[in-house]
Amino acid sequence: MKQLKIAHLYPKLLNIYGDGGNVLTLKMRAKWRNIDVIVDEINPGDVIKEHDIYFIGGGQDLQQIEVSKELQFQKKFLTQERDRGAVFLGICGGYQLFGHYYQPHNGDKLMGISLLDAYTVAGNKRFIGNVTVQTDIVEPNTLVGFENHSGLTYLKGDTKPIGNVTTGNGNNGTDKSEGARYKNVFGTYMHGSFLPKNPHFADYLLELALGEKLENLNDKIENCAHNALISKKY
Repeated sequence: MKQLKIAHLYPKLLNIYGDGGNVLTLKMRAKWRNIDVIVDEINPGDVIKEHDIYFIGGGQDLQQIEVSKELQFQKKFLTQERDRGAVFLGICGGYQLFGHYYQPHNGDKLMGISLLDAYTVAGNKRFIGNVTVQTDIVEPNTLVGFENHSGLTYLKGDTKPIGNVTTGNGNNGTDKSEGARYKNVFGTYMHGSFLPKNPHFADYLLELALGEKLENLNDKIENCAHNALISKKY
């Protein structure tokens, strides 16, 4: 039996807006295909060992500060995992910490681990509402979610957006980009949870992690949820 190992990074600190549902989606969509799944919760002080997928969610500023400090101890290993081809998904605050840093209005810069060539600065406006993204990564070529952030993220170098927003604000509200990708590292501001409403993207991550094409599932209900949110405004 094939096996998939998922690391859920700091779920007791970064797990807002149902972000844990992303891990549950990956787990169940693998199990429905008779793949043995191990999910390890990684908490502060834990030693991270090799996994196929690494997930980190979003949270409040205080928790993000604590995770920022913790991630510095894991930076070398996680960078090696990225370069090995492991899959990463970061949501909102976790996405920001995959970049170089987040600079709040007041207080010290929160250092990230530079898995993505990106940086985030605090904005003066909070972006709240539904998001629709056009992407060339998967088919169907739409992604949907819910954003709630004031950070403005900017991409550089070989880090490219997941797609362009047709509804919502995305990374910074100005360049129409949403999310980021470099190698198999992905970041996005789409909460809600992201993967249950985008089963095609969940399967894409699983296929990257497993290195093989997966059989199709009956996604009638999931696709109804996805389609109902396309172009839907807040």
